[in-house]
Amino acid sequence: MSNVALFNQQLPDYLKNVEVDDVTRALSGGSTGVKRIALGNNKFILKVSGAEISKSNDNKMEIVIVNASPNVSRTFYAKAWDPKADAAPPDCWSNDGEKPDASIKEPQSPMCMNCPQDIAGSGQGSTKACRKNRRIAVALSADLNGDVYQMTLQSKSIFYDSKKPGDLDHMPFDQYVRYVGSQGYNLNTLVTEMRFDEDSTVGKLFFRPVRFLEKDEWEVAKKQGETKTAKAAITMTVAQADGIKKLEAPVAKAEAVEVEVKAIAEPTKRVDKKAAEPAPKRDLKAVMGDWSNDDAA
Repeated sequence: MSNVALFNQQLPDYLKNVEVDDVTRALSGGSTGVKRIALGNNKFILKVSGAEISKSNDNKMEIVIVNASPNVSRTFYAKAWDPKADAAPPDCWSNDGEKPDASIKEPQSPMCMNCPQDIAGSGQGSTKACRKNRRIAVALSADLNGDVYQMTLQSKSIFYDSKKPGDLDHMPFDQYVRYVGSQGYNLNTLVTEMRFDEDSTVGKLFFRPVRFLEKDEWEVAKKQGETKTAKAAITMTVAQADGIKKLEAPVAKAEAVEVEVKAIAEPTKRVDKKAAEPAPKRDLKAVMGDWSNDDAA
């Protein structure tokens, strides 16, 4: 499936609770904090302090979502991205999507809803300069007791509306959350498959349920969601997770959230409520049963 959890898969039981010693911490530059999964060219990339450590062998990955930010965050960079430039923190950002973080010295606007960077055309072409994202904390389904990873989902993976109402094979995160919740289940009770949209050039993901967790797996998933690492993952910006020293913003106090995240619709679009509802005759159990016999995914 993936070699992202290579070390954890081979780790003997007696080493699983051993902490990093001073020697290793010093030689590694002290990078033992939040690990994150970034999106590459149809590959999932494990990064620690901004450095690539490992890469997946496939364009899909099975995870368990153990925690998630209840809000859609916002991030603004004044300069266009330059692959040759040094990594830099955002010029303005918001954890709650409503107002700039208190640490921002020169906020673009007192409130996000009135910000000039949130107007179509403020970015390249007709896009907005301030980008929306949602942070989630995930564990690999094959290694629930292992590391918890931060993932930052961009708007294309959150709000994209399927052209076919009821299309459960191509759900963005927002639609996936609504679908799971409408069936009466929590995200941390399921193995979730995320996979790249191969027709997209911007790292867009689709989500779908694979199976329910066993009771012991679910207990582990719940505990993972309450760890300091999981709570940091849903509050830290990418710059903070990667240890960019220029960023002086403190990590906002994390609040434990229910993993059945309240979906937030794209504010600039009107969504037909009837079209947004999943097909009524296809419940979650039936859908997973269909997929279990489908090898074409």
